[in-house]
Amino acid sequence: MRVSWCVVRSGRQNATPVIRSQVATRSTAARSLMVLAITCVLAACGTNSEHANTELGNLIDSTPELTVSGEPVNGALLRRFYARHGFEPVWTTRQTEANALLKAVLLAGENGLDPELFHAALLRRGTNLSPLDRELLLSDAFLSYGDALARGAVPVEHRRDDEALTPEPVDVAARLDAAIDSSDPAAVIEALAPSTPTYQALRRALRTCRQLPAGRERGEPACVRRLAVNLERQRWLPRSLPPDRVVVNVAEERLVLYRADRPVFSTRVVVGQDVERNQSPEFRAEIEASLYNPPWVIPKDIAEREIVPKIRRDPGYLARNRMVVLADGEIQQQAGPDAGLGLIMFDMPNRFDVYLHDTPDQGLFKRDNRRISHGCIRVQHPRDFAALLMRQPIDVINQGIAQGATTRNVLPVPVPVFVVYLTAFLDADGVLQFQPDFYNRDADIWQHLTRRPSGRHPAAQADNRQASSASLLAALDGPGAPAIRSF
Repeated sequence: MRVSWCVVRSGRQNATPVIRSQVATRSTAARSLMVLAITCVLAACGTNSEHANTELGNLIDSTPELTVSGEPVNGALLRRFYARHGFEPVWTTRQTEANALLKAVLLAGENGLDPELFHAALLRRGTNLSPLDRELLLSDAFLSYGDALARGAVPVEHRRDDEALTPEPVDVAARLDAAIDSSDPAAVIEALAPSTPTYQALRRALRTCRQLPAGRERGEPACVRRLAVNLERQRWLPRSLPPDRVVVNVAEERLVLYRADRPVFSTRVVVGQDVERNQSPEFRAEIEASLYNPPWVIPKDIAEREIVPKIRRDPGYLARNRMVVLADGEIQQQAGPDAGLGLIMFDMPNRFDVYLHDTPDQGLFKRDNRRISHGCIRVQHPRDFAALLMRQPIDVINQGIAQGATTRNVLPVPVPVFVVYLTAFLDADGVLQFQPDFYNRDADIWQHLTRRPSGRHPAAQADNRQASSASLLAALDGPGAPAIRSF
């Protein structure tokens, strides 16, 4: 469980907390409901299986963990898709559309996704598949590929708790139907992926990287892994980022403020330590207010681990550091220039209790390694940042702080903030940059992007030669291979 280093109160000991302990609980419950709602939208919660009284429908409903020809498929997405078609086969009368969509799946590598995640081997050598198996594998390939482009191959419900970014929900089954009815089915599915400059730059870099002969890792150039993982992280973001936003890239240890999609302010930040419990999470929030002269309430678990031993060794520690013990047992440091949160903190409620704030130790920003906090993010130039957020001259910010009282100053308009962890990205000048994976998060994502199904149908095992996607694409464009065209 993550702990917070940034709990604050709004003034005196008996004042109402600005950030209450219940916030995390309410946010966790809200997130659970959100994930359930999204899952229901994407997986067709409430689909009445009694309408699936066909051979295909009965097969889909036959087991919670549906497999086809030895490979797992997404029964929920299949059920939603075929409910729109009376649980009857779709592709036997739509060969052209199936071929176009299969070509897109075979080119999944251009989005950093392994085509084998979408049954490529079976569909390359599909002559031994039964008609029903081929039907379901095609649908699952198209639906799963679209779902991976729409919200990531590692959707939020399957990620680490601190990887909480997610785009808008998409009904992939409805989108596949739209693709079938369009003149360019592949383009409709491909449009589920981000179209941002960063995503396109990463795709171009990935194509170039695959042509490099040196530094190979698992049969691919080493840069393939880094680029593919960060394409996945881009798919976790909204398809249309707010034009006014704050982006904190933890891997870069930098904050950038955008206005009208243009960077107008950039500064160094201090982020969470490498140890997992203190890493800064990936999430979205909104900066609602600037809190001047914030006191610092140390969470009990951190106080017990780090502060209480100091008090035992030095009875004068509390007084010297302007700390008091509150009625509920928490330890609070009084507001002031030496307080842990500095003189300004940015109120952005979130379930992690992670915030942007000042620090009395400005020397930290001279370090190359600034991963030294307990998860919160310390901003090098917080007053300039506040002036931009508040849309006020910096003199007004300074005057508010100089009054000495703890005050909460609401922003004219809340500003979205995205805390991300990008190890390959476009910087503010549009230059592709790479950062080391200090938190060791890339490997787990990479496994999801390259995972092969554990079982293999005999049709996929019959020929051990590596059939290339290029050869199959050529076949789809040419007169040969009637088996591939008989979907």
